[in-house]
Amino acid sequence: MRVEVRGRVIVDGVDLCVLPGKVTALVGASGSGKTTTGLALLGEFPPGARVTGEVYRAADGPVGYVPQHPATVLNPARRISALLHDIARARVRHLPRGRRRAAARARVLEALADAQLPDAEALLRRYPHQLSGGQQQRVVLAQALLLGARVIVADEPTTGQDPLTRSRIVEQLAAVAARGIAVVLLSHDLDVVRALADDVLVMRAGRVVESGPPERLWRAPRHAWTRRLLDEHRADPPEAGGGRPVLEIRDLTAAHGKATVLRAPLLTLDSGECLAVVGRSGSGKTTLARCLAGLHRDHGGEVLLDGTPLPRTLRRRSSAQLAAVQYVFQDARAAFDEYRPVLDQVARTAVRLRGSGEQEAREEALATLVRLGLPADDLPYRLPGRLSGGELQRVALARALLARPRVLICDEITSGLDMVTRRGILDLLAGLLREREGLSLVLITHDQDTARIAHRVAVVDGGELVTVRKSRRLTTP
Repeated sequence: MRVEVRGRVIVDGVDLCVLPGKVTALVGASGSGKTTTGLALLGEFPPGARVTGEVYRAADGPVGYVPQHPATVLNPARRISALLHDIARARVRHLPRGRRRAAARARVLEALADAQLPDAEALLRRYPHQLSGGQQQRVVLAQALLLGARVIVADEPTTGQDPLTRSRIVEQLAAVAARGIAVVLLSHDLDVVRALADDVLVMRAGRVVESGPPERLWRAPRHAWTRRLLDEHRADPPEAGGGRPVLEIRDLTAAHGKATVLRAPLLTLDSGECLAVVGRSGSGKTTLARCLAGLHRDHGGEVLLDGTPLPRTLRRRSSAQLAAVQYVFQDARAAFDEYRPVLDQVARTAVRLRGSGEQEAREEALATLVRLGLPADDLPYRLPGRLSGGELQRVALARALLARPRVLICDEITSGLDMVTRRGILDLLAGLLREREGLSLVLITHDQDTARIAHRVAVVDGGELVTVRKSRRLTTP
């Protein structure tokens, strides 16, 4: 298979054979062609693509797709119960009318259990935005299971998951394969690939540079790119900030409707400090971050910036306050206007929040994108849909930086990146703390390696801020 978009080769001569009951993993850096190859099984290609080669599907039944950004396939206006019951009802139409309702509900509850989603009754009443990124991911997996798919394409299914949930997803996908369903795993998480895959294809610049069983690749990689993927290590932590408090939380409580989902009595962030917020999926980490950014208005207590209380909602914050606290979302794709080039959207931040001129803002935006490792030729002028997940996450980071924030909140921004790109982002964040006086970081993460670049770690469990401690990496000689 070969895929070209406006003369740019995205996939170049890929041969792929996916067998029933087996897990085939595609690994490689962001933009290497993994997602394009995986989506070919669904007959989906980028707009304007010129495709040569053929795709054969021998299995009866649909192909299930679990995307990297689950919110893009969950209708935000419908509760989870409606999203799942629509699929389940279609699967029980052959039953007598009086048995359909109960049978559909039983299938929904079974799919939620198979997708490792406890407390199904409460979850079914929620809307997608009331779920964590990890919960959204597993709801989409439940949809694929409800469809009765014979092939499942899982695009970064463990992205944004805590270690325990990640291991459960691995077990679930292994169980799916054990039923005779073919699984195509697109992943940057090499630990998951090694634990789950029967066959691994390593991609770079649209080509398969090496393939084989994971144990052989890990033991004796033959290609230089494979060795680099395996050898990359996490970034070193920055030196301690030690500044005065820039952000402070006092007696914070947050709710979804009548249910309290977060309690944080006291938490501070010093100037120049990196604070990691860790915890299981659904523990309240993202809710905490959204309260800081003014994105979750249903909360009590205070959030103070330099000792001054911040309004609870974005609408009531001044331009200076909006610029001071910037948020980079886990689902970068959902945070962009799909009809405007990314350079325009990055530059708009400087125009709207800092009063920069249009040309000055575009020049600064282009320089920032290049600084983050993105090419300056045509990528900044593309629409968001023509960028990989990793590329778009870096664009989202650039957009936030153009506000010149005091506090930068990063919600799982490395979770969908390969090891090489993740190292680059972590190096960049550490560099920003050293270079930009007064900048502080809040990292929302499940990844323990990512958390180790922080000075302190705040642990959230079951909606409670349970402890704040120094990073283990920083206290290790």
